[in-house]
Amino acid sequence: MKGRVYAGSPVLDRTLSLAPMMEWTDRHFRYLLRLGAPSMLLYTEMITAAALLHGDAERLLAFHPAEQPLALQIGGSQPLELAKAAQLGEAAGYDEINLNVGCPSDRVQSGRFGACLMAEPELVADCVRAMQAVVRLPVTVKCRIGIDDQDSESDLRRFIEIVADAGCSVFIVHARKAWLQGLNPKQNRDIPPLDYQRVYRLKQDYPSLTIVINGGIVDFAAVQEHLAMVDGVMIGRKAYHDPCAIMAWDRTLRGLADAPSAHQLVRSYLPYMKQELAAGTRLAAMTRHMLALFQAVPGARAWRRYLSEHAFRPGAGLEVVEAALAKVPEHVAA
Repeated sequence: MKGRVYAGSPVLDRTLSLAPMMEWTDRHFRYLLRLGAPSMLLYTEMITAAALLHGDAERLLAFHPAEQPLALQIGGSQPLELAKAAQLGEAAGYDEINLNVGCPSDRVQSGRFGACLMAEPELVADCVRAMQAVVRLPVTVKCRIGIDDQDSESDLRRFIEIVADAGCSVFIVHARKAWLQGLNPKQNRDIPPLDYQRVYRLKQDYPSLTIVINGGIVDFAAVQEHLAMVDGVMIGRKAYHDPCAIMAWDRTLRGLADAPSAHQLVRSYLPYMKQELAAGTRLAAMTRHMLALFQAVPGARAWRRYLSEHAFRPGAGLEVVEAALAKVPEHVAA
């Protein structure tokens, strides 16, 4: 097993990263999270190769430079299409190209990509080779520990070895199998049991590979435990539902000063929001990511309610955010 790194690939710090999550990790949320998490590696929502090649690639790939380091996650199974999409991502300025081999949705399966590709490791290897041949960025894979009845340890090892031989040296492993038949995507995030030990054994068996663990990680003690066994931790829903906690984790891991308060974050976000509003972005596209900034403090519910009721109104501007912020006393805010 070669496990080579493509010449010229930048070395990214994968200690803590943000999972790609459809409809959540868009550019507005990534910018907000970056305000308090200066080192976290951020991932886009999954974008299909076909959408990039046949749709508005400039819009789909747009991001603010402050979001970097930033990885682009692509979905697809056609090597030539993926290669062209990877080139677009590199030209747009992304720091990594990640192939989705973990999403279990029916829509994704019908397009022959996502978790169903774990049954075709040779095809995944071909996709990795095709992308690496045309970009100088790291090409990585995000996968599950197994699918359906193909979930033995030997199945996972075979998948990792074949794809690593193609040149992929970084695997982000969601520590649950995926049931492609019988469970919907939401159920696939909760019902199959987590098996962190299997991911740990991957790192032990393939020490030259970079192994990042993902799935069900909701507290900092768990992050520290995982980092003792693997190379990095990827955070999913916890990052969206409690962004201030994730910012604190990132800064603690780097030995940095305390994260900004939620009030400070909102004020720091206002100039970005003003710029986006001027460019035609609707206020609600940004405020929907801010609802969880205040947790368990007086006024938190009023903050959420005010934004939810007013941000969608035609012509809504920064005055909505400022009015909502006034409902949370600053001296008690987290």
